[in-house]
Amino acid sequence: MRVRDLCEGESVLRAREEVYRAYWQFAAERQRVFLRRAAGAAPPWTEDLILRQYKFCNSYRASDRVSQFLIRDVIYRGDFTAEDTLMRIVLFRLFSKIETWLALERELGSLTRAALRGERLARSLDRLSSEGPIYTGAFILCANKAYGHERKHLNHIELLRSVFRRGALPIAVARSRSLADVYEALLGYPLVGPFMAYQLAIDINYSPLTDFSEDDFTVAGPGAERGIRKVFPSARRRDLAAVIHWMTANQESEAARLGIDLPTLFGRRLHAIDCQNLFCELDKYARVAFPTLKSNRRRIKTLFRPAETLPELFYPPKWGLNERLPRRESVQLEMDFERAA
Repeated sequence: MRVRDLCEGESVLRAREEVYRAYWQFAAERQRVFLRRAAGAAPPWTEDLILRQYKFCNSYRASDRVSQFLIRDVIYRGDFTAEDTLMRIVLFRLFSKIETWLALERELGSLTRAALRGERLARSLDRLSSEGPIYTGAFILCANKAYGHERKHLNHIELLRSVFRRGALPIAVARSRSLADVYEALLGYPLVGPFMAYQLAIDINYSPLTDFSEDDFTVAGPGAERGIRKVFPSARRRDLAAVIHWMTANQESEAARLGIDLPTLFGRRLHAIDCQNLFCELDKYARVAFPTLKSNRRRIKTLFRPAETLPELFYPPKWGLNERLPRRESVQLEMDFERAA
């Protein structure tokens, strides 16, 4: 198979046929697993033995446990000003750990810009970090001493103070005309690298603060880059965003051509952030499915262990999905997981 027009005519990339098919099969089957669980079906939710054994993110980023908490509890639960909403989003994503957020709110109350004054936030994080990890392992965060502190979380507090000083980030977000503008505003700060800036831009776009197309701009993270190169061995770094955009634009026709039933998210098609994430998940899946494809990661470290129930699904109201969701008293959304020994 030859996939064309990935770089506006600059290059033509040849795909590994079997791995390219696996990308779409994974996207379809992982979404079916999610839909079956959301509907309350009993396990097992798939015949795919790799999906049964290992933990993978959902095909749609907004359906993952942490993103659901961000959307439902950080952004839309409560009545906050635009600046406080923005502060809550950035603070939450810096840690990306629900337990850290809940512990902070138990100690400090609803988290707003007021939490940045004084030392209460620092003291709370000091105590929590002495008891266990306060950061997730999902993102690789810049850990330099940009603000002169030895401890990472103290530098992040100073980062938060700097982005809200004189309304710098709120003004930039309010003036933005695209997702790329939001990304560029975030990228200008210490401790915020390209991938984190992209993730934060997507998070902000879940909120009422902006309403840009997720298809207009994308950034391939390290895992997605590995996944893209497993599918398209000759892909160069400058090709990565174009590959993601091509997959997003051609998802229905490619799935049909391959004979794959590609379910949607209650009518919402995959967007560029989802196709980017799927390359990251394919990189993990391929470590078992295609072990001869070498990269700097050789095994999947996280095992699948369904355990936790969460409240019903909730998506940004502007997407118009919440009226279409399966209603249950509790939706088993994502799984707890355990690290492989």
